[in-house]
Amino acid sequence: GTNAAKMAMGLEAEVVVLDKSVNRLKELDLLFGGRMQTIYSTRDSVEDYVCQADLVIGAVLVPGASAPKLVDRAMLAKMQKGAVVVDVAIDQGGCFETSKPTTHAEPTYIVDDVVHYCVANMPGGVARTSTFALNNATLPFALALADKGWRQALADDAHLLDGLNVAHGEITHPAVAEALGYALTAPQKAIAA
Repeated sequence: GTNAAKMAMGLEAEVVVLDKSVNRLKELDLLFGGRMQTIYSTRDSVEDYVCQADLVIGAVLVPGASAPKLVDRAMLAKMQKGAVVVDVAIDQGGCFETSKPTTHAEPTYIVDDVVHYCVANMPGGVARTSTFALNNATLPFALALADKGWRQALADDAHLLDGLNVAHGEITHPAVAEALGYALTAPQKAIAA
């Protein structure tokens, strides 16, 4: 979402960011020095801004869970003809009610005169660059796992431990347990087994 906002501001677009995290909105205000508008996200504010936008980028992430449907069909029908929605959350089910996964070969479709871009694995369009970025982000974790073994690496790094979803057949991530209807086991307990 932040990178999409940077790109849009670079193209001199009027950018509005909606979020439920007041802390994140404050961070964005500081980062961009007032060059974007930050709004606390409510159903009414989403509808107000979506209906007047030329482009809406849905960049919702709930780690381990499906993305919530923030824009329903009724809101979409109120959008301007020719408006575009980009669903970055499509890999987690999408945040627009009308989203369905598309491909790089056929990236768009139209619903109610609104163009939808919902390519699953969007970084695949720039495979070399995204591979370098992914490698830079994950290599330290892979090295820790290789050097220490999985149990010790997770015990030593709370961020790596937060990424654990399943261990010894037990679900260790709250969002995954909730989405699948399974009991949750504390990750610390699971790695001790």
